[in-house]
Amino acid sequence: MSRANIRILATGGTIAGSAGSATRRGYRPGQIGVADLLAAADALDLDARFEGGDIAAIGSQDIGWPQWSALHREISDALGDDGVDGVIVTHGTDTAEETAFLLDLTLPAGKPVVLVGAMRPADAVGSDGMRNLANAARVAGDPAAAGRGVLVVMSDQVFAAIDVRKAATGGAEAFRGFPRGALANVTPTSLDWFGPPDRPGRGARFAWPEALPKVAILYAYAGMDADTVGCALGSGDRGIVLAGMGQGNAPGPVIDALAASGVPVVRSSRVDQGSVDRTLEIDDDSLGFVAARGLGPAKARILLQVLLASGYEDPLAMQREFDRR
Repeated sequence: MSRANIRILATGGTIAGSAGSATRRGYRPGQIGVADLLAAADALDLDARFEGGDIAAIGSQDIGWPQWSALHREISDALGDDGVDGVIVTHGTDTAEETAFLLDLTLPAGKPVVLVGAMRPADAVGSDGMRNLANAARVAGDPAAAGRGVLVVMSDQVFAAIDVRKAATGGAEAFRGFPRGALANVTPTSLDWFGPPDRPGRGARFAWPEALPKVAILYAYAGMDADTVGCALGSGDRGIVLAGMGQGNAPGPVIDALAASGVPVVRSSRVDQGSVDRTLEIDDDSLGFVAARGLGPAKARILLQVLLASGYEDPLAMQREFDRR
């Protein structure tokens, strides 16, 4: 069996971070370029050949439209290259779920595309970066990874972009999946899928947009008043995601203000895990709201941005897209 040809695209993050000491608490993300990552990957003696390039050298809290556009362009080029079997994106963990989901919505489910990061910088004692990278290489080089959409590899597990979230601020096992857990267990020497690909041959769900419109996330809390809705609208946001209490709820005056806002409103939840269903305590049909279902606020915002950029206006049409997987 021939060795897989894998293209690594680096964006920075903790996996490329350096503290200057194995035990120092603070560190700077994005200090290690792709050339050093490629050399480190080659030194792991994996069953793969690596090439790659730098997209950015930042902490993922700073990622946005310029980096996303460049990343989508480079991944699309790699997917169209017969000499590339899979793509790895090294990425900070803070917004990995957002980048992965945006790419998942706008790329075909063909060759494997794998995001990978680390919870500890490269020079820290117990760093998880190189193991995660080795695991990502095993996934990206596996033909059975095709047809599953964009994947995220962390802590010896493989997650689908639509399910994955960062659920803890620290620790190597900070990532979880909902409603599905991991799709596979992976180590540098093994890969065990729990089921077959669910999207073989599926093209991109949406075309890559020319730009992403502004969408605000409002975090609901006890005693919240309606002025927060006006603040978001005053900033020119074209949609609002409510990070609501429980099943996407908020105080009555806030709900009334959202209904009168004149922009699409998606109800998500500030709760770490669970689904926001349509028309339980809140009458979404009469108010014109959209229920985020299994998407947390960050991913609900990404999908709403893509829908607005794609010309969606009707809440029921938007709801059908939030109901899809």
